[in-house]
Amino acid sequence: MRRVFALTAAALCALAGCSSTTAGRAAPSGHSDRPVSQTPKSTATDPVPGPGVPKVAIPLDATKFKQNPCDALTARQVSDLLGTSSHVKPEPHGAGGPGCGWFAQAQVVIVFPDINELGLTSFYRAKDKVYPFFLPLAPVDGYPVVAYGEEDHRASLGECDIAMGISDSETIVVSVTQSPSHKGEKDPCDSARGVAETVLANLRGGH
Repeated sequence: MRRVFALTAAALCALAGCSSTTAGRAAPSGHSDRPVSQTPKSTATDPVPGPGVPKVAIPLDATKFKQNPCDALTARQVSDLLGTSSHVKPEPHGAGGPGCGWFAQAQVVIVFPDINELGLTSFYRAKDKVYPFFLPLAPVDGYPVVAYGEEDHRASLGECDIAMGISDSETIVVSVTQSPSHKGEKDPCDSARGVAETVLANLRGGH
């Protein structure tokens, strides 16, 4: 369980220039609980969205899920995704931001990054640098989505991390790991996008 959170937090820390990073690479997974420091903030000279970054037309406020990240999915939705034997792991003070993970043969982690106020602009800036794997996906009801990573693990591990912009300065990150028996049946980035669509509906629907 800790590995998935650690890798997600490490990837997000790489965007923020955490004190535990070296040469653009995040700290090892064993350091996932280190606090984020030296976090960049958007300023008048650092506008969002940046060049080439999709603008979010209708911003959303994710405060309620940041306060209780495991509420981002209902028990029924988790059961539909992972079956009835999954284990939940809240991370309200995760290094990359408040998050929650659900673990069975497959795994889902949702993080509400608080590393900076740059939203998807951070991810686009990291393209080809921190994130050699960078793949814009179809928006979710108008909210832009991008898959990213230091490597493309879709085929080898059945893993994908995506970030969905819910405002020009905020994102929701969804990480999916497919079960060994279903790896390769569907692109894990599509699966992660589907989870993001569910979280967005819960956020907009007042859940």
